[in-house]
Amino acid sequence: MRIIADTHTHTVASTHAYSTVLEMAQFAEKAGLEALAITDHTPNSTDGPHVWHFHNLHKAIPRELYGVKIIYGAESSIIDYEGNIDFPENECKALDWIIASIHRNQLAKASPDEITKLYLRVAENPYVDVIGHCATVGYEFDYEKCLKKFKECGKLVEINESSIIWKNTENNFREVIRICKKYEVPVVVNSDAHFCTLVGHFDNAIRLLEEQDFPKKLIVNADWDRLYSFIADKRGNIFG
Repeated sequence: MRIIADTHTHTVASTHAYSTVLEMAQFAEKAGLEALAITDHTPNSTDGPHVWHFHNLHKAIPRELYGVKIIYGAESSIIDYEGNIDFPENECKALDWIIASIHRNQLAKASPDEITKLYLRVAENPYVDVIGHCATVGYEFDYEKCLKKFKECGKLVEINESSIIWKNTENNFREVIRICKKYEVPVVVNSDAHFCTLVGHFDNAIRLLEEQDFPKKLIVNADWDRLYSFIADKRGNIFG
């Protein structure tokens, strides 16, 4: 299975990551990717850059580096059980790609009912494109109810390589993938790379998808036209 874009990556602008945009793009090219999203943490996160970082993406970073298309994005944090994120609407509208994720340092563990209500609210945010690493242990929810809602609201579900490797989420991701297949919920496969050598590496995520014979047509970033259509429907023709 070929993934053509890595749409969740972090640069040195997120202070627990270790590579520059240029280094990330170089390794995206080496991995044979067509596109790369830069999605650093938002300013209210504990390690996020100043909001000017996001304002300046369009001006400072070319739309293509080493033959790889650059998607300007951010990973926002879900900050309460009402499903609010830590990135204002006007900032979300100015970027190409918004991920909404639960992070342990910003949201305490809660009951499955509370997490279910949270995700149902996040699904209704028109500026969120992707539900990030939702298989986190300790933050389980009603997968059937929420995944169906994500599809209804046009959200992509992330199959996150780093979470599978480091956070013992395989079993939860298996269940997420099973239900996404059952209801034809579209997904994206991402590295969540915090260092350039990890860009474009998705072996464990792909393994879990292939175990369940997950349809390629539902993997949005397995095809450039499919990914670009998703972005263009919401943001217009970002590549001119």
